[in-house]
Amino acid sequence: MFSYHLALLPVTSAVGALLRAPTPATTPGLRHLEVLAGMDLGSPVLSRRRMQVRRVAVFARWDDEAALEAFLRDHPLGRRLDAGWHVRLEFLRRWGQVAAFADLPEIAGRSDPQEPVVAVTLARMRLPELVRFVHWGRPVERLVRDHPATTLALAAVRPPRTVSTFSFWRTTREMTDMVFGRSHVPGAQRHTTAMVERDRRDFHHEFTTLRFRAISEHGSWDGRTGYVPT
Repeated sequence: MFSYHLALLPVTSAVGALLRAPTPATTPGLRHLEVLAGMDLGSPVLSRRRMQVRRVAVFARWDDEAALEAFLRDHPLGRRLDAGWHVRLEFLRRWGQVAAFADLPEIAGRSDPQEPVVAVTLARMRLPELVRFVHWGRPVERLVRDHPATTLALAAVRPPRTVSTFSFWRTTREMTDMVFGRSHVPGAQRHTTAMVERDRRDFHHEFTTLRFRAISEHGSWDGRTGYVPT
């Protein structure tokens, strides 16, 4: 199973987690974990909103739910995350590949086009392509951020190379319509245009999009609960 966490941490704890994330060798039942600093989708390039160190995002894969529960109960970082918000996820599909999740099948389960879905992207940047990535990526960030079918959409980074996005969608169909430029929103072609540019010259060393079904939601974020669409 997977989990995605959001928490507001003290600066020292956040920086420590970014520099020394828990590993499978030190954390029973953990298969992989990414610690990232929060970023507002579509924010100006030269802005504090582009990298918010205290607003920590953690994306993790576990042997089972018991391993996650033990981490939240016993690990120092886990206890801080437990005071924030997280969602537990069932993996459904994978596009692309990063080494950390290379063993995941392309299709593990199917979803109804009308059911809610969670999308996570994870990329390792080619640093010489960073300017191009920001130029083509920011319009897509705004598309996802402002899309009426998202109930939560955000990004996170870990310098110098790792970038991730996380979004809840009311339905799988609305998410795939966005991907293929079929949404009835202004600038619906922004995602497909950026993908053409990526195919022309890739921005990334590694890139994957993962699709999930939300199992359960815990805690609150930004004073809210109930982000999982119903």
